Amino acid sequence: MGLRILFVEDDAIEAMKFRRVVSRFDLKFSITEAKDGEEALKILEVKDNLPDIVLLDLNMPKINGIEFLKILKKDEVLKYIPTIILTTSNNRRDILECYKIGIAGYVLKPLKYEEYMYKLKSVLDYWNINELSRI
Repeated sequence: MGLRILFVEDDAIEAMKFRRVVSRFDLKFSITEAKDGEEALKILEVKDNLPDIVLLDLNMPKINGIEFLKILKKDEVLKYIPTIILTTSNNRRDILECYKIGIAGYVLKPLKYEEYMYKLKSVLDYWNINELSRI
């Protein structure tokens, strides 16, 4: 079985692009989607079926990505789940704050679909072979 991914994204078009990339490369991953941080936290309450990684957008309603990260990293179980930011924000303060909180990576969403495909596939390939995501 491939990676279990929690994909947290409020934009329906971005979610569709993500599903399209996973489908195009025939990646056998289990994907759970959440439309915002609040929904993602509810999903993560079920501790016996946690994802291997979280792909997280920063700009979301209700609980934004940084607020979600702070909650995640305070939890004694959830703090070990590698969280990769997948966002359009190249704000230096956001990047530094996310790394300070404890993310595993920060990936800017490119405007061109081909670049998006390449970046996303690279991220997923890396985490699919990374042993930390299997603990």
